[in-house]
Amino acid sequence: MRPQLGIFALIAFLATISAPLNFSSSFSTTQVLAQTSASALREAERLLEQGIQQIDNRQFDKAFQSLQQALTSYRELKDRQGEGTALANLANVYYSLQAYAKSIELHQQSLAIAREIADRTLEAKNLRHLGSAYSALGQHPQAIEYLQQSLAVAREIKNTKSEAAALGMLALAHQRVGDYQKAIDSWQQALPIFQQLKERRAEGAALTSIGSYYQLLENYPEARKFFQQGLVVAQELKDRSSQQIILALLGHVHESLAEYSQSIDKYQQSLVMAREMGESAIEVEILNNLAGIYANLSRYQEAIEYYQQSLTIAKKINARQSEAGILSNLGTVYKNLNDSPQAIRYYQQSLAITDEPNNQQSALEVREKRKLYAQTILNLGNIYQEMGTTEKAKEFYQESLKIAQEINDRDLQADILNFWGILSYQNLGDYRQASEYYQQSLALAKQNNNKRGEAKAIGNLGLVYDSMGDYNKAINYFQQDLALSRELKNKRGEAIALNNLGLTFMHSGKLTEAETYLKNGIEVLESVRAGLGRNDASKVSLFEDQANTYRNLQQVLIAQNKIEAALEISERGRARAFVELLASRLSESSVQPTLTSPNINKIKEIAKLQNSTLVEYSIVYEDQNAEGKKTQSQTSEIYIWVVKPTGEIAFRKVNLKALRQQKKSSLEELVVSSRESIGVRGRGLAVEAKVSGSQEKQGFKELHELLIKPISDLLPKDLNARIIFIPQSELFLVPFPALQDASGKYLIEQHTILTAPSIQVLDLTSQQQQLVGTRSSTSVQNQDVLIVGNPTMPSVPAKIGDPPTQLSSLPGAEREALAIAPLFKTKAFTGSQATKAAILQQIPTARIIHLATHGLLDDIRGLGSAIALAPSGNDNGLLTAEEILDLRFNAELVVLSACDTGRGRITGDGVIGLSRSLMSAGVPSVIVSLWQVPDAPTASLMTEFYQNLQKTPDKAAALRSAMLSTMKQHPDPKDWGAFTLIGEAE
Repeated sequence: MRPQLGIFALIAFLATISAPLNFSSSFSTTQVLAQTSASALREAERLLEQGIQQIDNRQFDKAFQSLQQALTSYRELKDRQGEGTALANLANVYYSLQAYAKSIELHQQSLAIAREIADRTLEAKNLRHLGSAYSALGQHPQAIEYLQQSLAVAREIKNTKSEAAALGMLALAHQRVGDYQKAIDSWQQALPIFQQLKERRAEGAALTSIGSYYQLLENYPEARKFFQQGLVVAQELKDRSSQQIILALLGHVHESLAEYSQSIDKYQQSLVMAREMGESAIEVEILNNLAGIYANLSRYQEAIEYYQQSLTIAKKINARQSEAGILSNLGTVYKNLNDSPQAIRYYQQSLAITDEPNNQQSALEVREKRKLYAQTILNLGNIYQEMGTTEKAKEFYQESLKIAQEINDRDLQADILNFWGILSYQNLGDYRQASEYYQQSLALAKQNNNKRGEAKAIGNLGLVYDSMGDYNKAINYFQQDLALSRELKNKRGEAIALNNLGLTFMHSGKLTEAETYLKNGIEVLESVRAGLGRNDASKVSLFEDQANTYRNLQQVLIAQNKIEAALEISERGRARAFVELLASRLSESSVQPTLTSPNINKIKEIAKLQNSTLVEYSIVYEDQNAEGKKTQSQTSEIYIWVVKPTGEIAFRKVNLKALRQQKKSSLEELVVSSRESIGVRGRGLAVEAKVSGSQEKQGFKELHELLIKPISDLLPKDLNARIIFIPQSELFLVPFPALQDASGKYLIEQHTILTAPSIQVLDLTSQQQQLVGTRSSTSVQNQDVLIVGNPTMPSVPAKIGDPPTQLSSLPGAEREALAIAPLFKTKAFTGSQATKAAILQQIPTARIIHLATHGLLDDIRGLGSAIALAPSGNDNGLLTAEEILDLRFNAELVVLSACDTGRGRITGDGVIGLSRSLMSAGVPSVIVSLWQVPDAPTASLMTEFYQNLQKTPDKAAALRSAMLSTMKQHPDPKDWGAFTLIGEAE
């Protein structure tokens, strides 16, 4: 189980600067000696000091006896100060035994005595420990009240150590209610005291704690700054334990900033230290965190391997709680892999452990175990909610809520009620019930002063009232959500609230207000993106969450007939991270591209320079609120802009209601079913056709009806005039050349076709093409061409968690490479010669690269998509999209003659996969496939393509001609329709 952020730092704080749990006797004995026997007093003092020492040694039974005797003696002596001190220490014994109510009772008695005798030091200590006890009971408002009183007393008597201790405990109390900013403020006040007292260990713990709270506030740059300062202190003190802890925390910060290599490096350093110190329990946690990084990266194979390592050690040291947490995390990995049966099995194994009785555990450990049990039950409920098994989901939510109530975890209760509300809202359409759950969640969040929980519940209430058509209430809730998000400096939450306000104003017909809020939301999103620097992964994630805001604004603008403004927003909301990545790579070559999204004049200029008709699609959903969640049934319209080379812009709108209502289908389902109907045979794979040829053609005809027919009158009549399609979402999977009109003609027979992720990407690929031209000669020489066919295949697992098996040989791909190589008077790399190491050496100088081999699709993460090459040395033979991103190509064209090389993870920023990585690495033109391509027709098509390319510099025309030629011998579109040219035609 990954540790809660900041826990290590708080442990460091408690170990270094927290006031001891005992109370030393600080009174003078002179007056007492005049009234009673010195021996009786000495015995009382001896028993008190003995009890304090026994507390320090955790001998609580003995401490109780010693202190009880001391208390009796002090009372007999009528020594109120001694009595108060003994009571306070007895209270601490009860605190250590988790008997918090009894501890509070005794501290109150001691406090009354301290005030009676005006012992301000004892008063401050009692107040502070009362705060600790109430905090342990989960009664945080009372805890904060007592700690503030303790702080006030400490400041009055100018006791800086007591002041620092109270501030530290206040920080903990504020953290427990989720008020991290106040926790930071408390530590910031304590920090100069530690520096003044030259308490370096305390200073280091304070710095680390501040970093932890910034981490919880998701202010990762600030968190990193304070962790680094804390690490310097730990290094000066040669405190290996603290260094190891801070390195682990830095690992998490780097992970959160998507600085994955730095994150892994910090975790690995922490892991080495933990192993050196024999800290097996910490080793378990760090391995767990490393697994968490790979899970967040969707590199699930590595995640599973690290979780399994962590699990092995946890079993070895009998760390049953950690074991249960790891099993729960493994369940979540398989949930993310959509392997619900395996996820459920792991969750159930976790539950079996957390349900085991253990009389040796402390009350706090039991509580944490029950909390993990409740969270795992909640995860199971969420699986069944996503599967649509609502009754089963409700059972799990009910059980999880019952446990959360038993352990008095209000934050967990609030989370469960939120999920229960989502079940009622999304699965059952029961808005009233959903509203009740959200109101309960809100009340709990307010009780715990959990501002983030409040914002979540308030936002969900707004969604419910918006769906019910009560727009005034919805707006009121969204305004509250917006205010809270701004108070918390939560930019993501602020953007969501602005989006939802815009959507509600749109629903209520107030388009001007809707436009204003949505534009404000976009400004927030883009300010966040600007702060990410060159962090591509985080930018993609941002667009994944928030692409809906751009789409909603398009709807509002179209409703106001602002056609050109809507196109600008369409461009502004697609492939932005890709555009910035391309631009940054170009800038490294002394080209200074424009980063701002194009206005309408720039769009017209690009169409003219490309000498092509641009067709941009935008998919509209019925409800794009909250965090962009949608269902297949929500696709409602397609917006289509056609930009001619002359600068003329036309707009068409396609309603999808008939598709949903009459054919009980969605656009996404139609795209998938039309592809599945092809029944393609992959290289080395045999796949049976799933439907008849007539059904296959029907799917492509329906897509033509939706995507092409509405704009057919706007498309060029000249067969050689180029059309560049700019898809979105599921439309990236559409084989545009294979779409058929009513007469049965394929689109490739009527037009020359390319695709691109966005209009602005075309501007940048054009600059890349010019750059390639300046670095290379005008003619392609044999040394400029790299041809690869049928390498000795690497071994890969069939699916995550399986053992690796060798990929099948591709003799057709080898024949293809051997046929193409003579056209360029060069030699193909085949078999054992086509190693990954050898190909990487050739890439920097090649102007044309042709790779005929297996392509491996990663549609979960995208960057795991790979080209199979021969393994050698320590490499596995797979050239991944992630590795390609770090390469530099000088090629003007790369052809991936392999399966599924045009696919990947479809995001709000486009397709994350091989084509994106190649273009980012400097390739202006890429040819990729949209499915598992068949061997013989592909070899024929590719040979024809290169023969055509030697006659014309127009790659799009060469590919079209090759498709038409292949079509004559292989009329089935599965044999020729998979390939698409992305980027530059010439």
